Amino acid sequence: MTTMLTKKDFLEKVFNFEKNKEWKFEGDVPCIIDFYADWCQPCKMVAPILEELSEEYGDKLNIYKVDTEAERELSAAFGIRSIPSMLFCPAEGEPQMATGALPKHNLEQIIADVFKVKK
Repeated sequence: MTTMLTKKDFLEKVFNFEKNKEWKFEGDVPCIIDFYADWCQPCKMVAPILEELSEEYGDKLNIYKVDTEAERELSAAFGIRSIPSMLFCPAEGEPQMATGALPKHNLEQIIADVFKVKK
């Protein structure tokens, strides 16, 4: 199941950008953060795919959603200019950003290549 993130949650579960200048992942397992808005049609197309991936990967991967309308400061901190935008945060290493409504097979490839996670 995907989980909504507020700025406070993000600082605790993903990256405390107020405390750290260098990337330091706070989570235990890799995560995908979907920056979206309720009015965004492509975002609505991606949402069920992310729900499926959340069920298929279970506790090997967290999938979070950030409402760009409600969390403007968080969106600005990551320079979100178009949605959907997804931030891929491996447990080790640097995060990567992708924009646009990615199909499921692309997301599965990123999960395998960047996160080194299998179903």
